[in-house]
Amino acid sequence: MTLSALETIREFLPCPTPQRWIDNALASQELLLIDHANCEKKAASTALGLMYRYVDNTRLLNKMSRLAREELRHFEQVLAIMGKRGIRYDQIGPSRYAAGLRQLVSKDDPQRLVDTMIVGAIIEARSCERFAALAPHLDPVLGDFYTGLLKSEARHYQDYLSLADMAADGPIDKRLAAFMAVEQHLIESPDTEFRFHSGPLNG
Repeated sequence: MTLSALETIREFLPCPTPQRWIDNALASQELLLIDHANCEKKAASTALGLMYRYVDNTRLLNKMSRLAREELRHFEQVLAIMGKRGIRYDQIGPSRYAAGLRQLVSKDDPQRLVDTMIVGAIIEARSCERFAALAPHLDPVLGDFYTGLLKSEARHYQDYLSLADMAADGPIDKRLAAFMAVEQHLIESPDTEFRFHSGPLNG
């Protein structure tokens, strides 16, 4: 992934990840990996769900099929890292992040599809930004793995955004701004539990 692509993602997002969240992540690396595995699994599930819902959208089908395969591969890679480190894949609850963003999604198409693609783009962009923020502070194995994820996460962000543009009747700037305001609040406001997409912990 080029530096310019990462800068594009940083410019797209409404705020950087707070340093306090990075500190939380470094102090909770087992939990970070468990929730990372969950995120990859959920991303694959979301892509498959979209393929079932929008069977007449050939471009979406192709992009989501590839995305689902890549996310499941990443899931397997995270599990392998966890296995080598003796980390048990425990069940943990989700963060408020994705649910918070999805509260704004319209119930009716075609706006529902546009909004869903916007949410996907934001989640992938934030994931990419966080992998890049964490990688320099991690051990070489995990740092290299996270650096290696940047290219695919950036492509997923671009795919979702292009699908949002295609599904919309006009510019998506106003809808994007509405979702970004929520995203910034979720990222910057204190959280009660650490997760990959949480805000910084209280205290």
